[in-house]
Amino acid sequence: MFKSTCVFSGNSNPALAEKIAKYLELPIGRARVSRFSDGEVFAEIKENVRGVDVYVIQSTCAPVNDNLMELLVMIDALKRASAGSITAVIPYYGYARQDRKAAPRTPITAKLVADLLSASGVDRVVAMDLHAAQIQGFFNTPFDHLYALPVFLQHLKPRFQTPPVFVSPDAGGVERTRAYAKRLGADLAIIDKRREAKNVSEVMNIIGDIEERECVILDDMIDTAGTVTNAARALRDKGASKVLAAATHPVLSGPALERIIDSPLEEVIVTDTIPLRKEAQETGRFRVLSVASLLGEAIKRIHHSDSVSSLFV
Repeated sequence: MFKSTCVFSGNSNPALAEKIAKYLELPIGRARVSRFSDGEVFAEIKENVRGVDVYVIQSTCAPVNDNLMELLVMIDALKRASAGSITAVIPYYGYARQDRKAAPRTPITAKLVADLLSASGVDRVVAMDLHAAQIQGFFNTPFDHLYALPVFLQHLKPRFQTPPVFVSPDAGGVERTRAYAKRLGADLAIIDKRREAKNVSEVMNIIGDIEERECVILDDMIDTAGTVTNAARALRDKGASKVLAAATHPVLSGPALERIIDSPLEEVIVTDTIPLRKEAQETGRFRVLSVASLLGEAIKRIHHSDSVSSLFV
């Protein structure tokens, strides 16, 4: 099988790449991704990939620019090595929050990243839980948008004797939260949030009955943790008996860990799309679920031209 398909990994998340390769029963393709003394990225593919369907696994997490450049350079190297097809598997798509002009004279950087990937020679992109689903439309190549929902539900379902209340931290996350609530027959609540400045949020009101109920706040990512911790406090103030959070991408920048430690959140459930920082592991508040089998199954289905969307029915 290695002659027909090959998996390569950048330096952003080698542990996840190893798990995906193990699921596929393939070795990680040999490649050297290094830096020149001035910081320039250099990539050398040490496998014969002529005519081979290649999958490059690389999250564009912090340091975002370095990891993005690694991905672009690896794709270019594979293209020039005559790879049959190149699929970028991006568990976490960086710059996804810059998906529109939120103010005059600002960039749409998510589109710029899409253009860079296309210019590098990628044939297909696979990503998980995009911050904005419309980013798929920035690509003229096939784009598979995966969801961590099956992984979270498998973990959450046996934890509650009665279905919890799934809480959307803002209006934009209602569709995602409804999907979880529907599959567990659970109730839905929405937090009306007004953002006064970047990375600053304020909880204004809670829509839904959460008194004496176990609540799970759902989001695609936790960055500075202002949204999720403010939501947790509001839920407890309104009478929730227990508050958890579940988010696909543990970005955890700035004061995130301090905010989570000081918050009423009993547990924060995340996935390994981004490697969890050592400091976060030491808090004892985080539970990491692996999406390797989900990504591996998607790669397998893409390679065999099978349905990917049926994974989430």
